Amino acid sequence: MAYSHKNSKGVTYHLNTKEVVLRGGKKQRIYYFSKDVRNDTSTDLPAGGKVNENPRNGFLTVSFK
Repeated sequence: MAYSHKNSKGVTYHLNTKEVVLRGGKKQRIYYFSKDVRNDTSTDLPAGGKVNENPRNGFLTVSFK
């Protein structure tokens, strides 16, 4: 089941992930939110991940500590 989160403005966002290649050739997994459900990239919230919301615009990010 994919992770979804409703921000303070009442908009529901769905968590997605994909592998990207950085300039040095290193691969890195990124997480991003979208308003629509994307079956090929949707994912659960990773272990240790925390959803943060920007109070000015409601933009969601995932952080790890």
